[in-house]
Amino acid sequence: MSTKRTLILNKEQIQQKSRRIAYQILEDNFEETHIVLVGIADRGYVFAKRLQGILREIAKDKEIELIKVSIQKGKRSLEAATDTPIEIAKNKAVIVVDDVLNSGRTLAYALGTFLDVPLKKMRTAVLVDRSHHLFPIFSDFYGVKLSTILKEHVEVHLEELDTEEDAAWLY
Repeated sequence: MSTKRTLILNKEQIQQKSRRIAYQILEDNFEETHIVLVGIADRGYVFAKRLQGILREIAKDKEIELIKVSIQKGKRSLEAATDTPIEIAKNKAVIVVDDVLNSGRTLAYALGTFLDVPLKKMRTAVLVDRSHHLFPIFSDFYGVKLSTILKEHVEVHLEELDTEEDAAWLY
């Protein structure tokens, strides 16, 4: 990994992108009374929690629920656990949230968790989309889309998890 890092998004830009994504989610789900955000542990969950706060502020007439999904990313088969029964998503709009979309594997596994649950619709939201998809997974809502080389990495820092202030870096 390169020692040189380039700032992609600063704290203010992350806040702006988060708010814009929340409005896009609201617009896409205007007629829904319930929206379920599924945050992928750890950073995706923190990002989903932030989106939940913004959505509750701008859409007071909607129930915004949050599920945390933990995925065994190193496995070749789906192994996931949720902090809440996934049945709460039944017949509702679901948005799977992560910090970075790279190959699509993590989002595909998270989507797979809900295969046996009838949903109204399912969307994805990410802060950074790297466009290196190995799986047929694409971001419906994103903060920034980057064209990077495979050797480069994107790292998102969120104050709730890291000792640094919010930022997205390209290494």
